[in-house]
Order: sequence, then C-alpha cells, then structure tokens
Amino acid sequence: MMDMPPKELHTLRVNGEALEVAFWPHRTLLEVLREDAGLTGTKHGCELGECGACAVLVDGKPVLSCLQLAIECVDGQRIETVEGLAQDNRLHPLQEAFADLGGSQCGYCTPGFLVTAKAFLDERPRPTRDELKEALSGNLCRCTGYLQIFEAVERAAERMAEEQGR
Repeated sequence: MMDMPPKELHTLRVNGEALEVAFWPHRTLLEVLREDAGLTGTKHGCELGECGACAVLVDGKPVLSCLQLAIECVDGQRIETVEGLAQDNRLHPLQEAFADLGGSQCGYCTPGFLVTAKAFLDERPRPTRDELKEALSGNLCRCTGYLQIFEAVERAAERMAEEQGR
C-alpha cells in the first residue's frame, strides 16, 4: 500500500469566514466542504461534472466542486456555498422564489441551481428567458421540468432589481 502524505491544515475562505480544515491534497472541494467542513448543502451528484448539483461559487463564478481540488482554493479565493446565500437570518430572494414557486421539489439539484443563478444574476440582472436557459444549462433536474426553476429565477431577478433600484 502506498504511503499517504499526512493531512495538512489549510485555511479556506468560505461564506465570508476563514475556515481551517485539515485535508489531503488529492481531495476535491466537494469532499472537503461536505465531509471535513460539515457544509452539506452542496450535493454529490454525478461526480463527473455533468449535473451541476455540486456547484459552488469561487470568486463569484460557478465551479463544479467535484472537479475542483480543494488545495487549489487555499490562496484566499472566496468560496460561497448555498449555506452562504442567506444573510442576517433572511433568505436570499432566489431561495424565497424557489420555495414560493415550486422551483425545488426533491431539493437535490437546488443548491447548484441557486448558486449558479446567483452568479448569473450578479452579472446579468435582467436576463431574457433564453439567456437564463443558457446560463443554467449545466444544471440538471429530474423533478421540476425546469419551468418552475426559470420562473423562480425570473421572480428573484425582479425582486433583486427592485431592491437595488435597477
């Protein structure tokens, strides 16, 4: 059996806080977030980078955490998981809209959709339906048929624009 290097303590910047976690350098960001940091909102899906269930934001951009090594995120990159969307005990407008409009049924794909949609709306606050479909095309859902997801993101976009005076 091959000798494993020892786990090393690293600092990750997750949801606005410095998080010290010990992990081996071969571990994916998904594994470290779920198993070592206890942030289980990010889901194991296909683990091939095809379903989007494991999406998180790294420096504001969606990343498939099943394909990203955690060691690549120890240099101060900002990691945001679905747990970081709510602020001051208040759900993010995307979370509220998903709940109100049935954008989440079984909930497995929802965290990936939420963080991907957040990054998209941060870049494109008033998207067309076609732009929205393209932006979310890397996220798969087996329950909703997508219509409720698109409607939820559109409602959240409207609410966010109103809140920000756009």
